[in-house]
Amino acid sequence: MKIAVLTGAGVSAESGIKTFRDSDGLWEGHDVMEVASPEGFERNPEVVLDFYNQRRKQLLTVKPNAAHFALADLEKNHDVTIITQNVDDLHERAGSTNVIHLHGELLKVRSTFDEDLILDWKEDLNLGDFCENNHQLRPHIVWFGEMVPMIEVAADVVARADAVIIVGTSMQVYPAAGLVQYAKPDAHIYFVDPKPSISESKRITVFAEKASIGVPKVVELLK
Repeated sequence: MKIAVLTGAGVSAESGIKTFRDSDGLWEGHDVMEVASPEGFERNPEVVLDFYNQRRKQLLTVKPNAAHFALADLEKNHDVTIITQNVDDLHERAGSTNVIHLHGELLKVRSTFDEDLILDWKEDLNLGDFCENNHQLRPHIVWFGEMVPMIEVAADVVARADAVIIVGTSMQVYPAAGLVQYAKPDAHIYFVDPKPSISESKRITVFAEKASIGVPKVVELLK
């Protein structure tokens, strides 16, 4: 069976990765446009690079949780593609082999000159770190106002899926809301969220639980 899995911040939060936005709407004390827009990077590249250096350091201290491992386990019996809004590598570390990152990856950087020139990167990224064409490297993150290059690939995956699992992201918010519309009319949808924004129907099964509890239950159902 072909299964598309849409994941968001709720999956990684249980591993100890902070969901970027604090209660006051700031990201670690920064206005979001300051650290997550091309304009912010142009204005103050050092602040932006430092912000992602801190995120990268934190990522290297955390581990996948039960939800990540359960989704990796699903590959044993099914054709699984994970479409994630998360920029961490926890799905890959848990063993998932087919992961589409909609918003980029924290452990990669790219050239400011050639966006297709992408490098693996686990250290701090500093001003003066250049690509082979002598242009500054930047985080491989999709910032506000930038295109989401993988969105069409993701839509195609959802359109072919026999079942869709949505976890750690609201079905009211882009991109999950937009992507789920591509699902086949007979594709069953499993929705895992401690505070679900939708109710059960013939087509939708809701698990009102956090990811580490709900996802293994969905995987057990699909075995």
